[in-house]
Amino acid sequence: MKIIGAIALGILYHTLYGGDTNNYYRHASIIYHAFGDSFSAGFELVTTSGDVTPAIKQYTDRMWWFGRGSNEYFVIRVAGVFALLSFNTYTVIAVLFAVITFSGMWVMYMTFAKIRPQVYKELAIAVFFLPSVFFWGSGLLKDSLCMGALGWLFYTFYRGAIERRNILRCAILGSAAVAVILSMKVYILLAFMPPALLWVFNESTSKIKSTVVRWIAKPIFLSVGLMVAGYAFVQISAADARFNIDKIGAQSKLTADYLQGVSNKEQGSGYNIGEQDGTLGGMAKLAPQALVVALFRPFIWEARNPTMALSALEASYFIILTLRILWRVGILKTLTAISTTPVLTLCFVFSLVFAISVGISSGNFGTLVRYKIPLMPFYLSGLYILQSITLSAKSLGNRSSFRVADNSPQMARTSFN
Repeated sequence: MKIIGAIALGILYHTLYGGDTNNYYRHASIIYHAFGDSFSAGFELVTTSGDVTPAIKQYTDRMWWFGRGSNEYFVIRVAGVFALLSFNTYTVIAVLFAVITFSGMWVMYMTFAKIRPQVYKELAIAVFFLPSVFFWGSGLLKDSLCMGALGWLFYTFYRGAIERRNILRCAILGSAAVAVILSMKVYILLAFMPPALLWVFNESTSKIKSTVVRWIAKPIFLSVGLMVAGYAFVQISAADARFNIDKIGAQSKLTADYLQGVSNKEQGSGYNIGEQDGTLGGMAKLAPQALVVALFRPFIWEARNPTMALSALEASYFIILTLRILWRVGILKTLTAISTTPVLTLCFVFSLVFAISVGISSGNFGTLVRYKIPLMPFYLSGLYILQSITLSAKSLGNRSSFRVADNSPQMARTSFN
């Protein structure tokens, strides 16, 4: 499915859309020809820190994404190496991107399946078979590399911080995944890290047998986690002015205005959830509408083309499954299960935060369907795990069995093996 998605995306862009994937390929072709002219020049283009030397100037002059703090150039580096390995064949480059992405999606699936092996078939749907995820997250785009890196980051948190196995290897792989995401889409990391740290905190405190020690340890662990998250946010803000806490609202407004302008050129692809004023308070007021639009729209009747129709079908499935769980289990028990099951806390906090951020800043269904794919496997996996846990608890007739019904890492490994 990843290979099919990568090739189909290339066909769609080359025949109808134009845009990003074609531009990545053009830049990769320049690196490929630089390798042909001089291996040292090609190698410098792949490894450069942004300085223009006489050896590469003739090539960088034709690359408008070179320098300028461009997040796109990391994709071009990878594509340039793949172009060298594939004799600059677009389809092979796209398939190699799909392979890299699949590695991250596979470890993401294995992690979810270890946590809740009872729903391993449903989890495969959530991770591998959502049309938007395997289409937009497979080809020669930033989204592919970000999805793969996010999968590896999720795996290393579970394997290293919760199972506490292969800690050094997980630290190395996790750092590499963080570096990849930082190079392209910092906001994914900003949305994922706080709930991931909360996940580790909840799992760690739940293993403390003494109630007194557990209540003493909780504020300590939570304080340390908040300090780590705060330090990371400060460092990211210092490195990238777009994510300065004082400017996030203004940046979101600029992005939304730009994409709204794009949507005016694309018939029926735009949406409006309210006027932004460029402040955090203004963003907070739009959060409920942004949440609905990112998770549950476009509605079926809003679809204007085949890609929007696929997204509408996915959104409809999310609506049906969400309402089904709320109806069969009840809102209170659902919230109890989410708050007492660490992996569900991670899935839903990350999904909700990410949905709000992309729902506010997009303004266009065409871009929204690409922007929101990191949250989709987590939200749907969370729904499947939640359904399994709550129905198991309900069948046992035990109101306090939510935490027991969820597998601890050791129980999950035994069940999965």
